Amino acid sequence: MTSTTHINGHRTNPSRPPPPPQNYQNYYPTSSASASSSSASFKGCCCCLFLLFSFLALLILAIVLVVVLAVKPKKPQFDLQQVTVQYVGITPNPPASPAAATVSLNIRMLFTAANDNKVGIKYGESRFTVMYRGIPLGRGTVPGFYQPAHSVRQVSTTIAVDRVNLMQADAADLIRDASLNDRVELRVLGDVGAKIRIMGFTSPGVQVSVDCAIVISPRKQSLTYKQCGFDGLSV
Repeated sequence: MTSTTHINGHRTNPSRPPPPPQNYQNYYPTSSASASSSSASFKGCCCCLFLLFSFLALLILAIVLVVVLAVKPKKPQFDLQQVTVQYVGITPNPPASPAAATVSLNIRMLFTAANDNKVGIKYGESRFTVMYRGIPLGRGTVPGFYQPAHSVRQVSTTIAVDRVNLMQADAADLIRDASLNDRVELRVLGDVGAKIRIMGFTSPGVQVSVDCAIVISPRKQSLTYKQCGFDGLSV
């Protein structure tokens, strides 16, 4: 049987702890409030950085547009000026050979690069391929170079074809063109990469495609016809 005592006129039970004072409050900080504050600060910082980078990007774009409008860059002009046939040789193979003929060819191509812009042009390495009826015979390379504003420069490359084998049908056409007509049609294909330099900055690359049809005379070892087309992209 549990005994009770009287304290200041109140009856208490000694087996139960006294109740906490009425003015007691819990002052422990909550982790959710701290996390919410950190998240808000992080979002605000990211928003400020985004606005800053957006402003800088728009400023750079505006400066580039102003410079481009002031300079008005034009596409570079790259023209095949001259083709010199140094050697042409066509040798029929024996009937038992899987290839019906071999072709040897040396031609020198002279290109003229004209820059009509107010700024310089930086050319990358250019590669050219000589083809006969869609068959690649040989390749030539023009090293990269820098061309100042309002200037004209000549560059050259030599394409050497050393005993390239042709199958029977193509070889028959080539032998007929060379021996009967003294007229061999070739095609020169190439891509010229160029970049415009403005105030120390280099623009994105611009491709100028070169497509030339040439006709050579094996007997005279000379060029008899040339027609070129160019497909350039303006900056």
